[in-house]
Amino acid sequence: MAGNQPRAVNTKTVGVLALQGGVREHLHSFEKCGVAAAPVKTLGELNAVDALVIPGGESTTIIKLAEMYHLVDPIRDAIKSGMPTLGSCAGMILLADSIEGGIEGQETFRGLDITAKRNAYGRQVESFETEVQLSGHTAPFPGVFIRAPFVQRLGAGVEVCAQISSGPHKGRIAGVRQGPIMAIAFHPELTTDTRVHQEFVDLMREY
Repeated sequence: MAGNQPRAVNTKTVGVLALQGGVREHLHSFEKCGVAAAPVKTLGELNAVDALVIPGGESTTIIKLAEMYHLVDPIRDAIKSGMPTLGSCAGMILLADSIEGGIEGQETFRGLDITAKRNAYGRQVESFETEVQLSGHTAPFPGVFIRAPFVQRLGAGVEVCAQISSGPHKGRIAGVRQGPIMAIAFHPELTTDTRVHQEFVDLMREY
């Protein structure tokens, strides 16, 4: 996929889990892609969408709020049944089958055969921006890493779809895909580049 231009409007709707994090920014990015997007905070709203985004934020807070809103099992069931799902930053942690560095007993939505290391690059003050190479693209993506995770273990069925391409963390995995699930360690919603969101739209169309 070349460039950064929106494609034809898609009739399906992407839901963005609206418990914490960059919800509005994700919604705006999908709007720029010409795709309907809606916040998800209830079971009814979850059932009304065709795909789901789990945004960045604080992974322990998001999963606790999901428990309060009785969404953990429904989201797990939706993922298990094949709903296309994108996790960014904390969303990568929450899609991982296992976590390193999480709090004791921390749960996830699961579905992605990886181990995600929480706060892998350090605390908030050690956040950084660097170039990321997306699979199938020539131009680098402006990666914004904020208390970002990285992939400690990669399952046999998981494909790497993004890597840091410059700086001290060059070569580090920054994005993975397993079937209809996609997870990235950075925040594409904080840039004007919509290629990651368009990749997810393409994934949604595929499934």
